[in-house]
Amino acid sequence: MRRLLRCAQRVGEQGEIPVAAVVLDERGRAIGWGSNRRERDQQPLGHAELVALQQAARLRQDWRFNGCTLMVTLEPCPMCAGALVQARMGRVVFGAADPKRGALGGCLNLASDPSAHHHMEVSGGLLAEACSQQLEGWFRRRRQRAQGLRGGTPATPPPAG
Repeated sequence: MRRLLRCAQRVGEQGEIPVAAVVLDERGRAIGWGSNRRERDQQPLGHAELVALQQAARLRQDWRFNGCTLMVTLEPCPMCAGALVQARMGRVVFGAADPKRGALGGCLNLASDPSAHHHMEVSGGLLAEACSQQLEGWFRRRRQRAQGLRGGTPATPPPAG
């Protein structure tokens, strides 16, 4: 997870939301690395988990990951969690929980939903504080930069009425 945090830091410095992921095969070898690429590639599917899955699938020449583990710095969103169910990922380990958008226990849990044809093991909270601090710091700096571009004062809402 520490290596993922370093990778996430690098993409954060490039303007992406700092999230990184890796797929480990049954023997614990990294077979797919990913980081957010939505801004760089102007690609809505450019989430770290999906990038890592695509790389691992190309390497394995298979889309099934029953005995594999995906590690990621942030709890996967519904799109990524759905892809992990479809890919039959064996286990997912994430750092920071996402109570607003997380789909492996945050706002919903696609790993254990009765509609899911595959149920994976999910573990959250690995280096959670470091993962959360990295994301919170990145968003704080982004808000501060945006505020500076607006002249240093937050926009005020129009009067009610």
